[in-house]
Amino acid sequence: MASDQPNGSLDVANGGAPHNKLLERVVRTPGRQPSPQPTHLSVPGAPPQHSHTLHETGSGYVAPKFEGKQKQMEDVVAQVDEKGFLPSDLVEDEVEWFYNELGIDDMYFSTETVEAIVSHIHSLYAAKVAAYARDDKKLEIRLDKEASDHAVYIDTSVPGASPADGSGFEARLEEKYLDGSRGLNSYRVETFRSPSKLPGGGDHALRCYFVYHTSFKNKDPDPLETSIEVLGDSRFLQKTTPNTRALYQRVMDSVVSRTGPVIDMYDVEGSREKRLVVGFKQGSALGLFTALSDLYHYYGLTSSRKYVEQFSNGITILSIYLRPAPQAGTNHPPIEASIHQIMKEVSLLYCIPQNRLQSHFAKGRLSLQEAIYAHCVWVFTQHFLNRLGNEYNTLTSLLDISNQVHAELLSKLKKRLRTETFTADYILEIINQYPDLIRSLYLSFANAHYVQTRGEQDDFLPTLSYLRMKVDRVLTDEELKDMISKATINEHHTMVMSAFRIFNKAVLKTNFYTPTKVALSFRLNPSFLPTEEYPQALYGMFLVISSEFRGFHLRFRDIARGGIRIVKSRSREAYAINARSLFDENYNLANTQQRKNKDIPEGGSKGVILLDIQHQDMARVAFEKYIDSIMDLLLPPTSPGIKDPIVDLHGKEEILFMGPDENTADLVNWATEHARVRGAPWWKSFFTGKSPKLGGIPHDTYGMTTLSVREYVLGIYRKLNLDQTQVRKLQTGGPDGDLGSNEILLGQEKYCAIVDGAGVLVDPNGLDRKELLRLAKERKMINHFDIKLLSPEGYRVLVEETNATLPSGEIVNNGTTFRNTFHLRDTEHYDVFVPCGGRPESIDFSSASRLISKGKATIPYIVEGANLFITQEAKLRLEKAGCIVFKDASANKGGVTSSSLEVLASLSFDDESFLSHMCVQSDGTVPQFYQDYVRQVQATIQENARLEFEAIWREHEETGVARSILSDRLSTAITKMDEELQSTSLWDDIELRKSVLMDALPNSLLTEIGLDKMLERIPDNYLRAIFGSFLASRFIYTMGISASPVSFFAFMNARMAKVRRQ
Repeated sequence: MASDQPNGSLDVANGGAPHNKLLERVVRTPGRQPSPQPTHLSVPGAPPQHSHTLHETGSGYVAPKFEGKQKQMEDVVAQVDEKGFLPSDLVEDEVEWFYNELGIDDMYFSTETVEAIVSHIHSLYAAKVAAYARDDKKLEIRLDKEASDHAVYIDTSVPGASPADGSGFEARLEEKYLDGSRGLNSYRVETFRSPSKLPGGGDHALRCYFVYHTSFKNKDPDPLETSIEVLGDSRFLQKTTPNTRALYQRVMDSVVSRTGPVIDMYDVEGSREKRLVVGFKQGSALGLFTALSDLYHYYGLTSSRKYVEQFSNGITILSIYLRPAPQAGTNHPPIEASIHQIMKEVSLLYCIPQNRLQSHFAKGRLSLQEAIYAHCVWVFTQHFLNRLGNEYNTLTSLLDISNQVHAELLSKLKKRLRTETFTADYILEIINQYPDLIRSLYLSFANAHYVQTRGEQDDFLPTLSYLRMKVDRVLTDEELKDMISKATINEHHTMVMSAFRIFNKAVLKTNFYTPTKVALSFRLNPSFLPTEEYPQALYGMFLVISSEFRGFHLRFRDIARGGIRIVKSRSREAYAINARSLFDENYNLANTQQRKNKDIPEGGSKGVILLDIQHQDMARVAFEKYIDSIMDLLLPPTSPGIKDPIVDLHGKEEILFMGPDENTADLVNWATEHARVRGAPWWKSFFTGKSPKLGGIPHDTYGMTTLSVREYVLGIYRKLNLDQTQVRKLQTGGPDGDLGSNEILLGQEKYCAIVDGAGVLVDPNGLDRKELLRLAKERKMINHFDIKLLSPEGYRVLVEETNATLPSGEIVNNGTTFRNTFHLRDTEHYDVFVPCGGRPESIDFSSASRLISKGKATIPYIVEGANLFITQEAKLRLEKAGCIVFKDASANKGGVTSSSLEVLASLSFDDESFLSHMCVQSDGTVPQFYQDYVRQVQATIQENARLEFEAIWREHEETGVARSILSDRLSTAITKMDEELQSTSLWDDIELRKSVLMDALPNSLLTEIGLDKMLERIPDNYLRAIFGSFLASRFIYTMGISASPVSFFAFMNARMAKVRRQ
């Protein structure tokens, strides 16, 4: 973190803004309008939709009477007496106390066996005996029984407290039963605090937990079914009163239409008790049950009863009866005030139920807001503190990076510095030592971003943030810097805690204070990034944090395009590596995208979502939360009854254009529909790669990405007069993937080896083409290849295999390792290598040496279809050894071209025409225009690829400069000229403008809609971008990368002559 400059023109983070920011003082994006929100929150002051007072007494649960209870009780007495553990004169009293005084309902007795009940009574009596023997006479009960279909936990605790040395039963039952509840394999929970006084008195009370496996009335409900009478568990339907079922039905109706939680509260008539109800989708808030206890304990409340109900449509509803804790005293606000604060903070808790500073919150040293704020900065610090430092920059300036030895040394040093300086655990260890600093730094953050929307008359009772700001003085940035310097004990601690200041000043807007969030999102000013490491400045950066994932979205221009990928990790070690490289990988992918997008109006962007190691099965949940929380910062976070604008220090409207990438292809339809539901005016163009029924042009179906890669492969064959049927080919990325399958379908080479997720398939004599085509058409990995079709020299090694023997006699110890490094082997020989899949940096400067023998590259031609598969240093090393390499930024640009033209169509048509011309009908009918447009998109991709291939080939022939360098220079030249052209007076020449756009815009759109109508509908800045990118790319492709101003004069003279002829 080389820079800690303040962001924007408002020095809010430095204490310049007033502590109580009223709505009219909030910096807002002009023209923002309200939109529907992802969360429902019952708000005081809002028009009541239904009564929020419960008129019935009791819990709303009435267990069916157990007719055999008396007989069972008699059997229990007999067995207890027979065992002889209790004195005979106490047996009946202890059994009577257990049955009638603890408040356990008949459901327990009808479920448990006599033997189990006897065991529980023995355990409780043993605890009493143990308490008598203790000096403090403290009764401590820890009783648990766990089975596959039910569980019972009984313990003693002080109401309203979360002791570190407690039984931990809540966390245990949540992890074992609730967190894994999905569909039919779900568990419901009933828990209550016994009203009975315990022997010996004191503050302790008995708490019972009962867990039951669900037995749903309807095990396979209609996807649109919302009736709890149909979806409910049989026990739930038996025990609940009509009033309670009506309450749950209202929550169900709301939660099925929301992305996030439904939070509601009810007064209990004739009592100060409140009933808090929270509904959410199963698996979207792991750890919430336990975290809620810490939350209401923090505000001096305790629960008398809690219920967790599961429904067969995948919805969970929590119901908690809250009352003031006996020892709450004057240190806590009255329940009427604290219940509303709890409701607001449940949404924050939902985002990160178990934050890394939870212990500080549970012990009252930090508020929930402060703890989660510190958690977010901890995540931020991991990515931006492991920087290289001035020493590395000095060394870089002293060494010659064109020298292979120097370059390899710098590459290794860079990796080591980034992995060994600050680990996530070390950073957390430091942060945990400074709760007082966290509070002061949090106040600075809250002062910049918290909004009290209606001044002193706000319907929301003041939150802790606001109260702190009224009581404590918000320090300026200089004062915070001085405080950190004095409080920290060494340089490392100072660096970590100073990251909080940098974070505060980088945040331009956040959804942290909106009660309608599902993950925490921050729009950051990227100016704090050191230019030595990130030479090309980012335009925008989003950081998104949830319990299931962390993610970034980076873009290099205001109008930019790029895919969203989800990264999964096979092990903790893999996760640690992925986490360390997350931001750099995202930056490099976006940068590659920027270079790819030279032919289109949008700049480059990319989003990367890293799943937490504990949530590898949560890809869909993570994606939905990521998208929704970013939309919180693109759309106004206001809805009827909730006055919650955000502070927008960016001050400009932002629109992001996204598309599919690794592990997200099947999620883009949801994102498109969600944008429409939330009222985004740009919903049609928000995501590309969506279903044809939504107007999408799937890259996969039409081979858009492969068409571009293929042009480079064919270009090499054309220039060198090669017969592709005789070319021996290696390909990573198999027949199951988009790029890999289409490369197989379009190519005619002799495939000698294919590497994919399943393993390695090799045949030096050529793999059977018919079998490969079958796998490609069926999208199956090479483990489905019929190995009987291999020649005697052929073999297949799957990732799960060990000690496999190859035809040569070589032993493969580990199939996964063999797969991961196969592309670096020198025992096989190939003419062309086309990476169509694989992790970034699969070939780096060091490993590239394995593809060079006696100074000559062992593979003569490489076309990098997979993004970032080969590092730039490795490409240059291979080119120096005689390999012809075309890099990803040039070869893999077909997808972005297709996406851009898909967006152009959505911007050009009105809604009605878009549906009739670009959307495949529900019966599968494909509009003729759609078919024609797809063919034109394919032709455009091939033309752009050929133009760039010829330009790079020609420039290399003339200058001898490495093609990998020429690719970057070409991209930079086009991008730079594009930006310059947009700001010149050329755009003001109406005739020239129309002439250029007539050539740049697809003929099919011009014929169907007409240029004038398109000029009306497409935003002006988008048209300028089309104008600039088309002129710039055609000039550079035609005249060369180093063309002089005179060449541009000649180019424009030819263009103007064309205008005059029209």
